[in-house]
Amino acid sequence: MTIFKGSDICYPIMCGISGILCLDAEKIADIRLLREMTNTVRHRGPDDEGYFLCSPETGVRESFSGQDSSAEVKALHPRLDEGEKARLGFGFRRLAILDPGAGGHQPMSDPELGLHIVFNGEIYNHVELREELNRAGYGFRSRSDTEVILKAYHAWGDDCLKRFNGIWVLAIWDEKQRRLFCARDRFGVKPFYYCIHDQVLYFGSEIKQLLLTPVNKSLNRPMLWRAMKINSLQVYGGETFWTNIHALEPGTAMAVKDGQIAVWTHHRLDPSTFGSSTLSLEDATERYRALFQRAVGWQMRSDVEVGACLSGGLDSSAIVCSAVRHSDIQLQTFSSYFAELPQLDERRWIAEVASACGCVSHLTSPKVDDALQWFAEATWFNDLPLGAGFAAQYAVMRLAREHGVKVLLDGQGSDELTAGYKHAQYRWLGDLLRDRRQGKIGTELKAYLSNHTLPQNLAGIAKTLLAAAFPESRLYEMEFWHLRFEPFNREFTTQAKRSLETGILSRIADLEGTRLANFLYNEVYFTSLPTLLHWEDRMSMAASIESRVPFLDHELVEFAFSLPSAFKIRHASGKHIHRQAMRPIVPRAIAERRDKAVFGSPFHAVWLRGGMKAAVNELFSSTEFRRRGIWDLPRVWANWQKYQKGDNSQAEMIFNVFALENWFRSFGPWIEFDLQT
Repeated sequence: MTIFKGSDICYPIMCGISGILCLDAEKIADIRLLREMTNTVRHRGPDDEGYFLCSPETGVRESFSGQDSSAEVKALHPRLDEGEKARLGFGFRRLAILDPGAGGHQPMSDPELGLHIVFNGEIYNHVELREELNRAGYGFRSRSDTEVILKAYHAWGDDCLKRFNGIWVLAIWDEKQRRLFCARDRFGVKPFYYCIHDQVLYFGSEIKQLLLTPVNKSLNRPMLWRAMKINSLQVYGGETFWTNIHALEPGTAMAVKDGQIAVWTHHRLDPSTFGSSTLSLEDATERYRALFQRAVGWQMRSDVEVGACLSGGLDSSAIVCSAVRHSDIQLQTFSSYFAELPQLDERRWIAEVASACGCVSHLTSPKVDDALQWFAEATWFNDLPLGAGFAAQYAVMRLAREHGVKVLLDGQGSDELTAGYKHAQYRWLGDLLRDRRQGKIGTELKAYLSNHTLPQNLAGIAKTLLAAAFPESRLYEMEFWHLRFEPFNREFTTQAKRSLETGILSRIADLEGTRLANFLYNEVYFTSLPTLLHWEDRMSMAASIESRVPFLDHELVEFAFSLPSAFKIRHASGKHIHRQAMRPIVPRAIAERRDKAVFGSPFHAVWLRGGMKAAVNELFSSTEFRRRGIWDLPRVWANWQKYQKGDNSQAEMIFNVFALENWFRSFGPWIEFDLQT
């Protein structure tokens, strides 16, 4: 690990936050509810607990400790009394990555500046920002990156967000302006939810905190429908599975002043820059590698041990091989495998990387009984129905925690930057068709056809023609309506359509420019990455693990989008520049492999008709399932029977039905919706 000496030490913090702000001056915050909201996410921060209360009209404000605070913190701040009166309250649960004492305690206040903050995340360039602020005349009482945020906000106002390299959600109370300022990081790595009820604003790190509030908890039918038909749309803009509970979208800020709420975008990729780079492939490769290695170096900044997830693929291997250069101790890696399916058994490649880097490799192989045992608790942590990859991710995070590692580097984001998914190739070939570059389309199509079987080739050609003919939104509409069977009954879908203000997939963007760039843009903001980051956050925080994602360094993301499509896909292989950039970093065998499977679990191919068969049968046959009032029971049962006979075409939907019904059983008490017939 990298340890910064003396004044360079900074106390970054992963945590859970909560807040209540009365928009009406006559109202008083429910302090009991604030404490309950805060402790509901104790798993996000088991090391410390804190509160801040304020009454703007009187100027009275005070900080409090909690039951889980250290003796040092308790000596500085009194215990919170639920009888306290205030219009604003912050709550905080801390996962101490550095200095478990009072230096990084939150909520943090700067009385001289009149600023108070709760913050979840990491500002990776805190050292550089601190030096800049020192030169501007700011002094520091602590060595916390939280205090760097406060000084940066005072120096640069809302524009301080532009200077942060990191992941964050934050809420700052500016007592001089009587203004609450909240913001989420550029790509939504850290979560922030809010709702308004009876002129009171509530916010928190997880949806389950807001289920404790009196807000109406009516079910968002279109959201359920959308998420069931397309797995990657479990997270969709500012919507959640509850109509009146909202997500602050990635790259978005919110301010509350004089009872009025304003929300705006502080960062969004600029489509006018897509493909604009004039660098040669060689120079672009060098730049890409340099940005990646800087990101890994900054994200290794910690005074607790940093480990890494290692799947055996190029992305996680590159992170591990780069991270060891910044570690003063032997890097620990954590991996899962499944012997039931060869494509999900990566032990050979994991061992290759671990040996080359001198890592301590830890392996876990969750079984179907483990997955079933974890299903209910993992659903609760996830706030949403589980995805089929949860067992691997959940097991890896638990394994890291067992070995005392509280910070992990992970590889989310790379595929969205440099066209790693197979559907990107159809957009690329579609672009070549649309531009009528016959020479190039011939070369690329020949390469594609040589890598696949005849049925795959026919399907690929059909998808290429569709990508050339239709905009991105239309392609997703076709997937929504035709790829999977409809599990809901007519009454549910009719009500879902009736409650739609716009089209079911209206957030999918159709930008000018190439089909490939448009596809990747949507992946970053709407169709892939938001859901993956949700799962990453919930599964890691369930084990009180902080997950860091170097590929989502915003300068690396912006640079990748500036590159031409030909740098990303070449000879029917995606991530071309990524592979070129990582080639000097990883073992040769890793750089040259092309058989990496999607990170997942054997639910679809093995477990559902094997060790889970009895559980699925029991659920589909249960009175509770049949009385739910939303399912097309004959259709669900018919597809379940076909699956048991070997038809895997609807395996994902079978799993989705099982997962959603389990979600209802976990969260049903917090849904105001008549689901009974």
